Amino acid sequence: MKSPAATAKGLAALVTKEPRRDGISAVLTGGTVVSIYTNNQYESRDLDFISSADRARISAAMSRIGFRPHGRSFVHEECPYTVEFPTGPLALGERQPVKAAGRLQVGSTVVQLLSPTQCVMDRLAWFFHNNDRQCLDQAVAVAESQRVSMNIIRDWAKDEGAEEKFEIFLNFLKKK
Repeated sequence: MKSPAATAKGLAALVTKEPRRDGISAVLTGGTVVSIYTNNQYESRDLDFISSADRARISAAMSRIGFRPHGRSFVHEECPYTVEFPTGPLALGERQPVKAAGRLQVGSTVVQLLSPTQCVMDRLAWFFHNNDRQCLDQAVAVAESQRVSMNIIRDWAKDEGAEEKFEIFLNFLKKK
C-alpha cells in the first residue's frame, strides 16, 4: 500500500485520485470529515464517500489500490481504515441533492468534502432525525473548531422542522 494511505487524509486522497482516472468523482462525508475539522478530536476508522458511479466501477477502481469488497465496505489488509460508498445522492437531512463546498489539498490531490458548515448540518441531521447524541457532540466539536455559518444552519434546521433540537445544539455550544 502507498504510504500516504496510513492516515485518513492520505487515504482520502488515494481514494479520490484513483477513481478519477475512470471519470468517477466522489465526495468525502461522515465522521472522517469531523476528524479532519477537529484535528482528530473525534477519530473515525472508516471513510464514507458519496458517488453517483455504480458499485462495479467503484470496485474496479478500489481493487487497483488493493482494496477488496467486504460487505458494504472495502478493506485492505495493510490499512487500518475501511472505505464505504453509501448510496447517494449527497444530502443534508431532507435537503438533496447537495453540492459539497469543501476542499482539502493533500499533496497534488484535491479531495472534495463537506464544508465545515455542511459537516455540522450533516451531523445535526443524524441528531435531529435519529436522536444520535454522538453526532450532536461531533457537530458541537466542528462548530467550536471551525468557522461555520450559524444563519445557514439555523435556516436549514427550521426547514428540517427541528428548531427545538437546534436550540439544544446552541445550548451545548454556549456551555463550552
